[in-house]
Amino acid sequence: MPIHAEKRTLPYTPDQLFDLVADVERYPEFLPWCLACRITRREGNALYADLTIGYGPVRETFGSKVSLDRPGHIQVEYLKGPMRHLSNHWRFIPEPNGACTLDFYVDFEFRNFILRGLMEVFFHEAVRRMVGAFEARARALYQTETG
Repeated sequence: MPIHAEKRTLPYTPDQLFDLVADVERYPEFLPWCLACRITRREGNALYADLTIGYGPVRETFGSKVSLDRPGHIQVEYLKGPMRHLSNHWRFIPEPNGACTLDFYVDFEFRNFILRGLMEVFFHEAVRRMVGAFEARARALYQTETG
């Protein structure tokens, strides 16, 4: 499966972007193809979540552990579900002007050969749309605070 890595400098603080990404329960409100999220457990600086993703009639739920290392890093560890593997991290790098460079990385592969084939075709566009959704959410939440 392809890997997607991307860096963007955004006019928000690392704390703002950290809070946005860490608020996993709100993903269905703004993230494309995210249909539901349920936090199953909180433990120290980690949370365990079941996320349901789907498009059309296809629906899949996977479990993950989200480690929150404020303010600089969020690591997602795959636990169960329809994938062979998932590796995902977010890094929030402060900039001198108060902005933040967002460093995003994801690599995953579905077990199902049909889903795997679809993702191979649409992977980079899908990930760009997801990162764009986080950026739009930050704009909606923080624009008045930053000007």
